Amino acid sequence: MTVTIARQGEIAIVTVDNPPVNALSQALRQGLWDAVDTLDADPQVAAVVLACAGRTFIAGADVTEFGKPPQPPHLPDLVDRIEAAQKPWVAAIHGSALGGGFEVAMGCRFRVAAPDASVGLPEVSLGIVPGASGTVRTPRLAGAALAVELVTSGRPMRAAKAAEAGLVDAVIQGDLLEGATAFARQALAQPLPAPVSARPVAAPDAGFWAEQEKAVAKSAKGAAAPLRALACLRKAVEAPFAEAMAFERQTFLELRGSDQAAALRHVFFAERAAPRPAALREVEPLPLRRAAVIGGGTMGAGIVAALREAGLPVTLVERDDEAVARGLANLRGIFAGGVKRGKLTETQAEGLAVGVTGTTDYASLADADLVIEAVFEEIGVKRAVFEQLARVCRPDAVLATNTSYLDPRAIAEVLPEPERFIGLHFFSPANVMKLLEIVPVPETSDRTLATGFALARLLKKIPVRAGICEGFIGNRILKRYRAAAEALVRQGVPIAEIDAAMRGHGFAMGPFEAQDLGGLDIAFLQREGARAAGQAVPETLGDILVRAGRKGQKTGGGWYDYAPGERKPQPSAAVAELLAGHIRPGPAMGREEIAQALVAEMAAEGQAILDEGIAQAPADIDLVEIHGYGFPRWRGGPMFATGIRG
Repeated sequence: MTVTIARQGEIAIVTVDNPPVNALSQALRQGLWDAVDTLDADPQVAAVVLACAGRTFIAGADVTEFGKPPQPPHLPDLVDRIEAAQKPWVAAIHGSALGGGFEVAMGCRFRVAAPDASVGLPEVSLGIVPGASGTVRTPRLAGAALAVELVTSGRPMRAAKAAEAGLVDAVIQGDLLEGATAFARQALAQPLPAPVSARPVAAPDAGFWAEQEKAVAKSAKGAAAPLRALACLRKAVEAPFAEAMAFERQTFLELRGSDQAAALRHVFFAERAAPRPAALREVEPLPLRRAAVIGGGTMGAGIVAALREAGLPVTLVERDDEAVARGLANLRGIFAGGVKRGKLTETQAEGLAVGVTGTTDYASLADADLVIEAVFEEIGVKRAVFEQLARVCRPDAVLATNTSYLDPRAIAEVLPEPERFIGLHFFSPANVMKLLEIVPVPETSDRTLATGFALARLLKKIPVRAGICEGFIGNRILKRYRAAAEALVRQGVPIAEIDAAMRGHGFAMGPFEAQDLGGLDIAFLQREGARAAGQAVPETLGDILVRAGRKGQKTGGGWYDYAPGERKPQPSAAVAELLAGHIRPGPAMGREEIAQALVAEMAAEGQAILDEGIAQAPADIDLVEIHGYGFPRWRGGPMFATGIRG
């Protein structure tokens, strides 16, 4: 049974059991609807506790019903039905009460939560707004300002903050069901509060909404749903409940069929499938208890931080004591940054740092389950590391390289057991960026590959399997994107106009701003290395700038000029002069035309990658671009945006 009823004296316990996340299927909605009727008709029942079996409260909509005609009872009607019940309902929240799950909880007269529970309305992440009173009841519980934060961001809120805000009535220490039952009995001894729909809400002035509109538009970067949600919230505090509900429902229905919602559903399902590839479902990964990282530079320290935040003890190996000290200092800097941003407490940061052992002794890796190499991007240096690892590590330990461009096969050659070798391409900063390209060599065993995906799940990253080619998936597409942008410059399209076009398309930065931030010399040195190896690599416009000493923000100038201490790009007369002989003006291009042209180049390279078997599906390429390269999520990725969805 999806919904069952038990009784503890005058308190009825309604338990939802719809594994794995108690999603709001039609059967569950009907079960709750019927439970209201049953319990209202029972004179022995004075109050109802709504609880959920399994690991979470109702975590949202049933994704298997996405795109299908909705079946009654419809969720808004169910929430109203629970709120109008003759017996007061108490939602007992553990795990996550998200989307429709939290709307159901807001239909209850009271909400109590376990300390580690969270509540939220993440609908904007799917290109829609809450459709069952989320924008209308939330401000009546917690006020307009808090409702704006919760609804337009889509981010969940932990129980303590939710209680402070008024979204939750109590945080229950100890057994949640016992606490919720005791809470219900105490509540019956007091006058009941008004149903949420009947509670007053203060309407902020027009200035508040203008300020919020500006802030939400900035963070949304072109996504429609956050601003539409803001409009629903304004209607909720300025109009009667029924009128606001009608406005929310109409907005929800309009957005549900939008292109952005379709794109975001595509990304949602791709992300959901990525961590557990079907081909590896029956393969047992190596248990990960202890990890090691070779190299404590920016990337190595970021990988150590990611491993520590996932709870693994880590050994950091460097070539000498001075380098070990630098690596540990880099790591402490990462944790200090987390404290400064409010992501970590001082105690948490100290606990993370304590779990890292710095050493120069490879013999200390004898018990490591996983070793990740993150040293300088030079084949001889990396091969020397793996020769050492082959001598000291257990035969079954997984050995991984973090190379961005080198051929992993050339590194694996030095290993007597290449089946335990794999490429794990992290993106910087590795403790923040969600993408992990997993690159097996031909000898990589299924168990090693499964361990790579298990690591991604442990680190809460989005893993994508990539074949071997220069740049794998992401950097190969980036190379073509940058080349196409340079081609537009050669045709007379202004650098600043290209960047503005891509920002207008939803990117945080255009291609030239991004190169200035990261440094033009990185790609330049790779091209120079290829030229030194005898490859015919044409000169790029970026090469001209680097040879003139313009390497980006770090030198005060790259594609743009930068005032000392400033990061704001300024058009550069020096760049115009350096590149003048390489520009042959063509027809003018509008910003949308520029953006479409560059996205089409990304998709064309993506198609070539698919044709060569480097990527396994168009959705994998979309995930790489969204999570590694800033492609706007609400456009679905370059393959989805250009209709390549097979």
